[in-house]
Amino acid sequence: MSKKPSRKRSLNILLEDSFKKNWDRPALSNYNQNTLYYKDVALQIARLHLFFEASGIQPGDRIAVCSKNQANWAVAYLAVMTYGAVVVPLLHEFQPSNIRHLVTHSEARIFFVGDTIWTGVSEMDLPGVEVVVNLADFTVLRSVHPAAAEAMARIDEKMADRYPNGFHKTDMAYYVDSPDEMALISYTSGTSGFSKGVMIPYRALLSNVQFAHEAEPHMDCNSRMVSMLPTAHMYGMIFEFLFEMTIGAHVFFLTRLPSPKVILDAMSSVQPDTIIAVPLIIEKIYKNKLLPFISKARIKLMLNLPVIDKMVKNKFRESLIQAFGGKFGEVIIGGAPFNREAEAFFKRINFPFTIGYGMTECAPIITYVHWDKTKLHSCGKAAPRMKIKIDSDNPKKIPGEVLVKGENVFLGYYKNDQATREAFVDGWFRTGDMGIIDNDGYLYLKGRCKSMILGPSGQNIYPEEIESILNNMPYVLESLVIEDNYKLVGLIYPDFEQAQEDGLDREQLLAKLQEDMHLTNLELDQYCKLSSVEIVDQEFEKTPKRSIKRYLYQRGPNAQ
Repeated sequence: MSKKPSRKRSLNILLEDSFKKNWDRPALSNYNQNTLYYKDVALQIARLHLFFEASGIQPGDRIAVCSKNQANWAVAYLAVMTYGAVVVPLLHEFQPSNIRHLVTHSEARIFFVGDTIWTGVSEMDLPGVEVVVNLADFTVLRSVHPAAAEAMARIDEKMADRYPNGFHKTDMAYYVDSPDEMALISYTSGTSGFSKGVMIPYRALLSNVQFAHEAEPHMDCNSRMVSMLPTAHMYGMIFEFLFEMTIGAHVFFLTRLPSPKVILDAMSSVQPDTIIAVPLIIEKIYKNKLLPFISKARIKLMLNLPVIDKMVKNKFRESLIQAFGGKFGEVIIGGAPFNREAEAFFKRINFPFTIGYGMTECAPIITYVHWDKTKLHSCGKAAPRMKIKIDSDNPKKIPGEVLVKGENVFLGYYKNDQATREAFVDGWFRTGDMGIIDNDGYLYLKGRCKSMILGPSGQNIYPEEIESILNNMPYVLESLVIEDNYKLVGLIYPDFEQAQEDGLDREQLLAKLQEDMHLTNLELDQYCKLSSVEIVDQEFEKTPKRSIKRYLYQRGPNAQ
């Protein structure tokens, strides 16, 4: 006899209780546009539940959701999960053909889609998809079952029949989930050759939500959050949306490309209580807004004078805090390595930021410490309900693969048993990242196992560490270090516009980069020194998480 699910350990019941408690509070806003209150979200969820019921959807069935960040994306996500179906959130940056592949691979029966996404996939065959719903207004775009389209068209009548006295908070009765039950499938890539469907259980989502409660105890039903990361990716999904829904907070979706100006305007207006960011956003603000000012000779001099130094640093700190809204407890940075120079500067001025570490497979958090306990270049210690260890004979000095175990770890890869088996060793999940751990349990990442380069005498070379230095050179927007004929080469995508403004043609720009490369080599060990740099004409191709697709730029026998 199967054990009855516990309401106390149910994420959906946590959401139900939050909706009832915060019924008349604002829940979801498209920034500078419309706002949905918790009662509005609950009503729309009830309507979609009736639609699922009429469409023959059962708990465990897959339902895909794909659009840019917006309030209706969140409504559809919540409706799917609280019904007991499995959410398949797809990044809207994926190519139309890849979206088709993933919708088909996941065996989604219903597909919620944004207008612009539908334009790209509308002419494609979507095997297995029975209904396509427009997220703009929840109308049916395509249906193989007339009953489903009719149900949506007559949803107001169905609501009146089901709830003759109107829909009230006492009518809410969400699906009670179990800890190891699959809640969603998150795809790490859109390409058919590299896509892995990460099966996330409810316990992992609940553990991450609990972590957010523990890490940010100051946040409550009066809190506000700016959602600028893709909600289809675990980092933004959990910490800019799902956690907030469990405490009755108000989420503002940017709904457009998060440029530094757009972000800072939203922060100033919304005044969020916590800020979730990827390094790229913070680095752009540092490089565009702060570095030109810091580089002035007068400011450099001031930063070296004991008393004035403190005053200048406090001025930088306060201006940054006000630029981000002035109310936040800390900025949590994750998703990719942080520029070392920018990190050192923010640490020097005592800016309240911390660097966490996570992966989709851990939904996502692995390590974290509060900003006032951080160590330079570390990503913190094991998060609650998580354990980490280093696969190395001397984990404090010799880097090894980071292995993790705990409540946050995923179930496996959807329809890929081989990849699932390869991802675990003795019950520990193999992250694919290399690192060391100090006496206090702080983790220091060195790079990806796959990107590590073996030096001429067997030394481990981590290209990410060299790239962090290269990216601080003048005119460098981004860089990639590769191995070519047993030598290290730095590929650089430069700021052509700035070089042109400074009167440099391509040859002069390359000469300047080569000159700066020699200065960079002075900071590197002998076996890590670059032999040359090359200019690339286009921005490096990236994944939706903004990580460079390294395999596209490899040379020699190991190139793909």
